Amino acid sequence: MVLGIDTSNYSTSAALYDAATGQWRGVKRLLPVKAGERGLRQSDALFLHNRQLPEVLDELFSLDTPQVSAVGVSTAPRDVEGSYMPCFLAGKLAATAAACALGAPLYFCSHQQGHVAAALFGCGALHLLKTGCYVFHVSGGTTELLWCLDDGQGGIKITRLAGTMDLNAGQLIDRVGVRLGLPFPAGPQLEKLAEAYREPVRARAVLKGLNPCLSGFENKAEQMLSSGQSAEKTAKFVLCAVLETVSAMTAEVFRQHGRYPVVYAGGVMSNRFLKNELQNRFDGLFCEPQLSADNAVGVAVLAARKEGSCGR
Repeated sequence: MVLGIDTSNYSTSAALYDAATGQWRGVKRLLPVKAGERGLRQSDALFLHNRQLPEVLDELFSLDTPQVSAVGVSTAPRDVEGSYMPCFLAGKLAATAAACALGAPLYFCSHQQGHVAAALFGCGALHLLKTGCYVFHVSGGTTELLWCLDDGQGGIKITRLAGTMDLNAGQLIDRVGVRLGLPFPAGPQLEKLAEAYREPVRARAVLKGLNPCLSGFENKAEQMLSSGQSAEKTAKFVLCAVLETVSAMTAEVFRQHGRYPVVYAGGVMSNRFLKNELQNRFDGLFCEPQLSADNAVGVAVLAARKEGSCGR
């Protein structure tokens, strides 16, 4: 068994992964956000992780106490110089303590590498790292198109091909959702609202090269609501805006860099409407929502790969 821990800006997560069988179990708790607010300060997020992580680990190990052979933890948003958020210190501290107490090796990765690993694992597509694949990481904190390869040591080498020039897709959804009176994060409730509007809604993607611009959609949504258009129609417009943006990026990366398998990951890609459309348009690969949103399973999978206890 390998223990993985992830303390992102949105949730506290821990998971156990059995490299021999491929089975896993995980526990996740969202960081609570007050009604009407659109996120957390880092000091608050760090405090909440320190309060929630012991409870998450206690629940994870409540069924049994397996022998843990390695520990993995995410320590930064991305695997690039200068990428840092204090909320990851909570996970690093807990993972270091666990590894020392168990006498087990400790492996670090980025939150984004964990996302990619979880998505590929969930799709049964870790083998794609041998030849390379595109991965969209679309969430509240990230809207990026990545080229992903095995780094030769069980980890993932990520090359950023494109990213948002203003808002992230999850920020767009959450801002409009909060404006509509929905709880944060607003994705699931906004999806329900959009499903109630059955008429087609048009949105046009704005790209500069491969890089998307999303802030104009927030302004358009505000105009729609101010002019008396329904919450349901506005919600569907926001999802169509994300869909057309990701679709345009996919078509353009195929044109510029060639057609390779494409995986869609991140909390925003848990949306059923987006999944159905992108599968139809590009044969896109999606994993189950549990592994698409923030989780510690990918972190544990990467630690197992680095430990050499599962195939590469």
